[in-house]
Amino acid sequence: MELFNVYPLVNITPVKALGAKLWDDKGQEYLDFYGGHAVISIGHSHPHYVQRLTEQLQNIGFYSNSVQIPIQAQLARKLGEVSGYDDYTLFLCNSGAEANENALKLASFHTGKNHVIAFKGAFHGRTSGAVAATDNPKIVAPFNAGHAISFVPYELSEVERVMQTGEVCAVIVEPIQGVGGIIMPSDEFLVGLAALCKLHGVLLIADEVQSGYGRSGKFFAHQHAGIKPDIISVAKGMGNGFPIGGILISPELKASYGLLGTTFGGNHLACAAALAVLEVIEDENLLQHATELGAYLRTELEVNAGAEEIRGRGLMVGIKYDFPIKDVRDKLLTEHHIFVGNASDPTVLRLLPPLNITKDEVDRFLQALYELTSKSVATIHAPSALD
Repeated sequence: MELFNVYPLVNITPVKALGAKLWDDKGQEYLDFYGGHAVISIGHSHPHYVQRLTEQLQNIGFYSNSVQIPIQAQLARKLGEVSGYDDYTLFLCNSGAEANENALKLASFHTGKNHVIAFKGAFHGRTSGAVAATDNPKIVAPFNAGHAISFVPYELSEVERVMQTGEVCAVIVEPIQGVGGIIMPSDEFLVGLAALCKLHGVLLIADEVQSGYGRSGKFFAHQHAGIKPDIISVAKGMGNGFPIGGILISPELKASYGLLGTTFGGNHLACAAALAVLEVIEDENLLQHATELGAYLRTELEVNAGAEEIRGRGLMVGIKYDFPIKDVRDKLLTEHHIFVGNASDPTVLRLLPPLNITKDEVDRFLQALYELTSKSVATIHAPSALD
């Protein structure tokens, strides 16, 4: 049997990782400025993380949600404390798509309605409802296409127009679009969106799968706008590589037996990983670190990168050029041994390094980028024989 070939792979085989560095099977060192799609929040193989998982595995790794699992309650308390949502409840699952799927389902249960508002450029996952709410028809199978979804721009008048049908159960929004190219709705827009949801009895779901867990400099990116969504979905940085996701749920939404469910969600090992992440974020003051180093990174880029626009907050950064960045991205990897990301917009370079990246590592990335982009700009803008 062979693997179902759906991933275009670079010819690199990482075998070891520590902090913001990886090593391949040939001994080559790489700088990780992408964190495996924003998953690595506290650095690869963090000693506290390794210790937490090792100790848990030596005791018990898994049993189903049919028994008492006290570490789930520990995780819920710690997440509430660190995020500022101690009055919310937590449902645990395994991934961001699952988190969004359960968020949409819960909103529909609560309101008795089925229509969802999502935004142009959105990415919410690849399960049935989540992929239907993703603005990319290439990944929506006919089976998924029957959901009632309206894609709108970041315009409150368009949101209200759809809400006036009376059929909307939820609005799902990324406070910072990741795959879309680090696109940020304004704080004023998010405040207005929350007000419209309250006015029309619609639940507001904040998809913080990529933008959460300190990446923006606050625990959640929507906290920059001072709003409180009804449901918040989390995953990626939550487990630092161990599969875990969840939704934080407003106290206005009540649980009942069988309403939601999962086999693997909230297992002992996943909860140990998630607790380790929160403990390191708190102990190492990584929210402040992401704020300060992110500000340094964006300031340097604005002055020196020769880009059209520098987007993002904290250590969630998009660099938009006036040319496709594929060659720059490829050469950062092959010539400078630095992992970075792209976006659905081919002119945007996406940066999602571990939250404990160092200034020296940021400077190493900047030096490599400036060298490559100055060459790229010179090549692209060089006068041709026809000029």
